[in-house]
Amino acid sequence: MSALAPTFESLADYELVARALTGTDTSFEELVRRYQRPIVSYVYRMTGDYEAALDLTQDVFIKVYGSLARYRAEFKFSTWIYRIAHNAAIDYLRRCGPRTQELETEDGYVRPIPSGVLTPEQESEHKERRAEIEDVIRQLPAAYRELIILRHGHDLSYDEIAEVTGLPLGTVKNRIFRAREAMRSPLIERGITGI
Repeated sequence: MSALAPTFESLADYELVARALTGTDTSFEELVRRYQRPIVSYVYRMTGDYEAALDLTQDVFIKVYGSLARYRAEFKFSTWIYRIAHNAAIDYLRRCGPRTQELETEDGYVRPIPSGVLTPEQESEHKERRAEIEDVIRQLPAAYRELIILRHGHDLSYDEIAEVTGLPLGTVKNRIFRAREAMRSPLIERGITGI
């Protein structure tokens, strides 16, 4: 590789897709590296089943690899892959129904707390608070839960959520508003305010 050639880390997703289509296998590996953890986290939070989330994520990447030629660079790759993950999670839930496992916050698939910023006591309090919020999110109806996870867990915009879920933009906004309203009382009951 010459000194002027970009590293995979500096390439945009659409550039990696183009390279993967020409047979540069390591380009697709970089896409997997970028998206594996967020997709596992998303699918896990949708299904409540960690083992299923791992299997479904593998299926998602197999589908992505097989569909790379259909990806259009004018759209964000992240939105496209979340759409595939969304469909996989919905199909799984239709077949198996949601699970009610406890969310494991130490597994690395929940948004990490920056190390070195919090004291151990603050970190413990933050984890407890996060677990309480996750519990409230798990109690939401699936239609609301998914939108809250996409918006607040994965920082997708309303437009991106509409594209991922196939819902009209107004419906996305309305359901997120209703989900937040549904979460308000349970969070206040648990002593969590200011979210």
